[in-house]
Amino acid sequence: MDVIVADDRAELVEARQALGVGEGGSTLALVPTMGALHEGHRSLMRLAREHADHVAVSIFVNPLQFGPGEDYARYPRTFEADLEVCAAEGVGVVFAPAAEEMYLPDRQVTVSAGPMGTVAEGAFRPGHFDGVLTVVLKLFNLVRPDAAVFGRKDAQQLALIRRMVADLDVPVSVVGAPTIREADGLALSSRNRYLSPEDRTVALALSRALFAGAQEGTPAEIRRAARAVLDAEPEADVDYLILADPATFAEVGDDHGGEAILAVAARVGTTRLIDNVVLTLG
Repeated sequence: MDVIVADDRAELVEARQALGVGEGGSTLALVPTMGALHEGHRSLMRLAREHADHVAVSIFVNPLQFGPGEDYARYPRTFEADLEVCAAEGVGVVFAPAAEEMYLPDRQVTVSAGPMGTVAEGAFRPGHFDGVLTVVLKLFNLVRPDAAVFGRKDAQQLALIRRMVADLDVPVSVVGAPTIREADGLALSSRNRYLSPEDRTVALALSRALFAGAQEGTPAEIRRAARAVLDAEPEADVDYLILADPATFAEVGDDHGGEAILAVAARVGTTRLIDNVVLTLG
């Protein structure tokens, strides 16, 4: 079956009916994206197929999650190529609404990310996670999936979506998918296409820093080893390097035991990149 493209709510309802979602227990998994699909997105689609009978992919560059001076206008938009990816991965429906379809011109109500939305990534991108949670909740309400798959590269985003689902009793199972990397360790991202060859070499400092920290044992040693790698690459303009509690994204103490997330964000050239690894301490 060819992938069905739905541009609005009515077409989305028709697509669900055409796939038979909800009939006889037929289930649907959603992979929310902003397009510019790559192998990491493909891995999300494949994982989604393991959690439902049908897969939907949303392609929507969400203006609410971009701040002033960020790359909303130049964010890569490759819709025809994205459709080919979705068709190759057996996606049943692509929901590709315009901003006018998603948001009322006089909209007033949005989702607040709460305290976790103001630390780490949220401290450098105020309001970003409010925009993310608002669009994700709207997509859940419109697509009505049984499950939704998100990449763990956006670890704070994944944690906040899980918290929103729990706090607001949203009937969607949230699945986290492993980060997909290039052979040299660079985490796949749609923004990687902004990088010049020289920038790409600099960008490897992010994953090298995380891998160096992961070899250590205590929080102090982990932070020190990761920071040393970043300090050795002056062309990487680091916003933050944190060792965080995965439930709150607050920095963990030196006596922390159990799971922690070592996360980094940096600007390389004109491109801002994020990455993380999950560690078990103690």
